[in-house]
Amino acid sequence: MAKQPMLKFVDVERDMPEKRPPNLRSHDFNEIYAEYAREKAAEQAGRCSQCGVPYCQSHCPLHNNIPDWLRLTAEGRLQEAYELSQATNTFPEICGRICPQDRLCEGNCVIEQSGHGTVTIGSVEKYITDTAWENGWVKPANPKVEREESVGIIGAGPGGLAAADLLRREGVQVTVYDRYDRGGGLLTYGIPGFKLEKDVVMKRMEQLEQGGVTFRLNCNVGEDISFEEIRDTHDAVLIATGVYKSRDLPAPGVGADGIVRAIDFLTASNKKSFGDSVPEFDNGELNAEGKRVVVIGGGDTAMDCVRTAVRQGATSVKCLYRRDRANMPGSQREVANAEEEGVEFVWLTAPKGFVGDQVSGVMVSRMRLGAPDATGRQTPELIEGADYTEDADLVVMALGFEPEELPALWNVPELEVTRWGTVKADFQTHETNLPGVYACGDIQRGASLVVWAIRDGREAAEAMLDQFAAKGQIAAE
Repeated sequence: MAKQPMLKFVDVERDMPEKRPPNLRSHDFNEIYAEYAREKAAEQAGRCSQCGVPYCQSHCPLHNNIPDWLRLTAEGRLQEAYELSQATNTFPEICGRICPQDRLCEGNCVIEQSGHGTVTIGSVEKYITDTAWENGWVKPANPKVEREESVGIIGAGPGGLAAADLLRREGVQVTVYDRYDRGGGLLTYGIPGFKLEKDVVMKRMEQLEQGGVTFRLNCNVGEDISFEEIRDTHDAVLIATGVYKSRDLPAPGVGADGIVRAIDFLTASNKKSFGDSVPEFDNGELNAEGKRVVVIGGGDTAMDCVRTAVRQGATSVKCLYRRDRANMPGSQREVANAEEEGVEFVWLTAPKGFVGDQVSGVMVSRMRLGAPDATGRQTPELIEGADYTEDADLVVMALGFEPEELPALWNVPELEVTRWGTVKADFQTHETNLPGVYACGDIQRGASLVVWAIRDGREAAEAMLDQFAAKGQIAAE
């Protein structure tokens, strides 16, 4: 009888792919983790305990069939593993790279609760999909029948692209409208290359085009084309714009030169990685080289900014966050990577103002954690008389994102939004109050994870297909 390839967690320790040393990786934008070798991927996949109730799967927003594709990987059946992974996840190679597995699948791995270290789910997912690309197993949509129904998708981020892929595989005609010159949304221009190399995203864009998705790029809805025109052109419309409006910080001196938005800073850096001309980078406005950089915020966007500043050659990089390490929203793995690369975290601090017309410092208040708020997190409280100034030549505001005012921007006041400005839509069908108009991802749920946007996009596409089928039955009767 062949030896059982699974249940090796007692004898085999958790082993992540090799990470490039900080002194090497902090000078380029290449991904920091190496690939598993085939044997190592099989070994680590074989640590899965094949739970009767797999918490990794139930805590994945896409409910990926993780235990089964781990077993197939351990058995060397990589094409089957990829196909099983792809069945529920449109972009497994992207999720394997950027999902916060420590908070989702891996964070709920049963064997970790028994002290054996979680299975390296994300790294195996990345490995099997990269292997699938290398071997030509990743195929564009090739529907058996082309349908007459047409869908317009506003936004080429993960939610919109996931919907486009699923709809095209069913033969629906799909056009994606996006304001940028490349598709991918934040996958392309928001997330740095050291977490997600851009050829990974561009390959998916090419695959979608090969599968028949039409892209209208450099197309700003409300200016280059009206929302009503898109509605009139298509049988259904999906709003998948994401949230791009940066949160403001009302503080003295906030308008000084040298204070920039995280999205502008990251977009400029990513455009340079593509070889684009970026005047704001070249003139130093969005370039950290030779500067004392202070990043304000504690989420994953702040982590992207501090690590980008290091790679651009900043003389120092500090991150101010009003809570402590245990209470920050960003990935703990990203914090550790940033610290290895020389970033200094200044916990329990909050900006109260800025010095100079060309910023030269951040006025900082020291904080302490008080009683828990309604969510259970301790509320930061000001420590009187403990203010000081942090020297800075460049300040990056990474305080999160809010939705743009779409009803006003698109001249569609009848589109209902929530009190937070997100588009109001059903969380199962994703349909808005406007017939045939759907919403998904961050513009519906607020700033969240890529994996949630993928789930939303797939659900919205399935709801559209159900709606098309119902109309077809009515017409036939």
